[in-house]
Amino acid sequence: MNSESYIRSIARSLAVLRVVNRAGSMSMMEIANAVGIPYPTACRIVYTLQEEGMLERESSRKHYRPTALVTSLSHGFQDHSNIVTLSRRHLEGLTEKHHWPVSLTTRVGQNMIVRDCTHALSPMALTNYRAGAAFPLVECASGHVMLAFADDQQRHRWLDAAENCDKGPDPLVLKTLRSDDFAESIRTLGYALRGANQFTDTPGRTSSMAVPIYLDGEVRAALTLVFFSVAMKPEVAVERYGADLKAAAAAISAALARQDGKRAARASKADVERPNLGVA
Repeated sequence: MNSESYIRSIARSLAVLRVVNRAGSMSMMEIANAVGIPYPTACRIVYTLQEEGMLERESSRKHYRPTALVTSLSHGFQDHSNIVTLSRRHLEGLTEKHHWPVSLTTRVGQNMIVRDCTHALSPMALTNYRAGAAFPLVECASGHVMLAFADDQQRHRWLDAAENCDKGPDPLVLKTLRSDDFAESIRTLGYALRGANQFTDTPGRTSSMAVPIYLDGEVRAALTLVFFSVAMKPEVAVERYGADLKAAAAAISAALARQDGKRAARASKADVERPNLGVA
């Protein structure tokens, strides 16, 4: 991303809207700390979002919460993949067999968003994450899968955007993620590992392994298994769960391809059957 085209005020406003929407209700100081912006800046952004009807102040305390108008931002979004429905039985199967929580995530901006997960079904889950939880693209295993399997130009655009964020990653981390060795290693192994995750609600206590889910030769999502950091070494987790995790991701990819093929066939049939209303 060209730094000249990056509008920081918009990025900050969206970040405020995201953190408040995720938390449900926050004080002004909590908002400023969560986004990593000065308190006066947070005030200006929150008051602007209030004027636009996106946030409202609670009557009983100085906390701010999203309004119903926030839902209007998603009205134009169409998810044709039905990926959650196609993936659910595979997520449940992995958790039933191995007990650890498994999540399905897709990239949205600088985050990997949980589309579905089995934390509520797992006896080994430390946190009951739900659909909508967000994890930093540059820090989580699923994000590393997306970065590694994207083409080089796309990967660098995403990392440029991350660098321009107020709470951007460490320059050394960015340097590693930009390297060809980083991408080649994950592509060769077919998975990404992250030990002692720091971005979770229980920092350092869990590690994760993620594999890619494809459609039309492109990575569209990631399947991630989470395990206790102290329970086993990452290489042991790969040996125990890697094959099953890859098999589940391959099955989901195949189901997506079949669905996409059926959709294309229906569209083609509709085109053939559509009457020609042109003037001869």
